[in-house]
Amino acid sequence: MSHTEADTGTALDALIRSPFARLNTLLAGTQPGADPILFSLGEPNTPLPPFVGPVLQEHLAAFGKYPPIRGIPALRDAICDWLARRYPEFEGIVDPNSHVLPLNGSREGLFSAIFPARARRPDLADPVVLIPNPFYQVYAAAAAAAGAEPVFLRSGPETGFLPDLDAIDGRLLDRSVALYLCSPSNPEGAVASPGYLEKAIRLARAHDFLLFADECYSEIYTDAPPPGALATAQGATGSLANVLSFQSLSKRSGLPGLRSGFIAGDPVFIEAFGRFRNVACPQVPLPIQYVSAAAWADEAHVERARAFYRANFDVADAVLQGRYGYARPDGGFFLWLNMADFGGGERAAKTLWKGCGVKVLPGTYLTKSQGGRADHGLDFVRLALVHDAETTREGLARIVATLD
Repeated sequence: MSHTEADTGTALDALIRSPFARLNTLLAGTQPGADPILFSLGEPNTPLPPFVGPVLQEHLAAFGKYPPIRGIPALRDAICDWLARRYPEFEGIVDPNSHVLPLNGSREGLFSAIFPARARRPDLADPVVLIPNPFYQVYAAAAAAAGAEPVFLRSGPETGFLPDLDAIDGRLLDRSVALYLCSPSNPEGAVASPGYLEKAIRLARAHDFLLFADECYSEIYTDAPPPGALATAQGATGSLANVLSFQSLSKRSGLPGLRSGFIAGDPVFIEAFGRFRNVACPQVPLPIQYVSAAAWADEAHVERARAFYRANFDVADAVLQGRYGYARPDGGFFLWLNMADFGGGERAAKTLWKGCGVKVLPGTYLTKSQGGRADHGLDFVRLALVHDAETTREGLARIVATLD
């Protein structure tokens, strides 16, 4: 292997290394100070929706068949019906044959969509992909795999935990293949307003890049449902051009093991992505497609999940108010807590694991230093409030007792 190849591999590994692998390395050899409570992984623990087993059982024999890459009509219809229920702007507009494709979870789509996105801009000699910072590692992995430079957009409290769109240099926008935007954001739970989304859409069209709206947390909220990028595009301009939304049943329905989601939006890109997926991506198994159709058709289990998370945030309000910069987020199920008084995120993670058996994720594992500026995740930890309220109360109380 040449020095250049080795250096490239090292840089890539540093860019996309799993935050959970880094956490395991940090805590290796340290025994938990009590029975573990894991706030590190965003794996929902809401009750399994009651229809999953019966629907799966009914269609077990379909595991013996190759599934259609574009999805069965029942699934595409269920997705479009859900979009029309969730966003009134889509009433009679969204088309199951041209606006949606099923995915093996949103992560698979967020990665694989970058390749046709890059291919639609062959004129770019030095393409970039714009990524919020903190970021989901798959965004950076996608950029690297597509041969584009990942450009990280600081998304701290000074910008409402979303990228400052006005601060992006026009020459950079001209080189952009895509802008990944997560709302509600991970880990801060910030929600992009309709005005913010309209600005992002205008930039995407003016500079001909794609807005990749990662909206997998959109159905977990306390009060008002977060606005959607597609609904904003349709309502404001009557067009879905340059705008794609990625959704998942992992968070909405508490089914991370199902590996099922969808992409919807710009029909020109959906057609190109469908051709790409037909040769390069895995199909969603037929029994999973039937379960997914049932999940998108049902809202009762989703409201029960929202009540589950509201109860957890009620606990956090009571236990954490006035500590660690806590503020109840607008969406999602994460907390982003300031550990500056306790030596920063990594030191606090070690202190909590050794002192009380609570595992949290250092914020620096989700952020990247930029242009000589300090890594703004260094002082933070992320907590996923995915357990029941009793476990959540116990874990948060342990944190307070250990740190105070």
